[in-house]
Amino acid sequence: MNDTIYQRIENNAHFRELVEKRQRFAAILSLVVLVIYVSFILLIAFAPGWLGTPVSAGSSITRGIPIGVGVIVISFILTGVYVWRANGEFDRLNKAVLQEVKAP
Repeated sequence: MNDTIYQRIENNAHFRELVEKRQRFAAILSLVVLVIYVSFILLIAFAPGWLGTPVSAGSSITRGIPIGVGVIVISFILTGVYVWRANGEFDRLNKAVLQEVKAP
């Protein structure tokens, strides 16, 4: 019984669309996060003096602190973007697949 349902799901056009869109979107977001983190690490490795420069005269906050916080904030924002799309478009496609597969 389950093998029949699994086969119907795999053959469903909406399921293939869901998998393709989700994988592409996750890959793009992963690449963006990877580029941001690697860029930050390279900045730490090759320009520590620039990162260690205070934001303003007499300040103890260096350029590296807001950039590091920015990296973390961007990661949270991108996670929110993924969740927003997953709860919208991806859930809609998932429901369409289930309705088509369960229909006789």
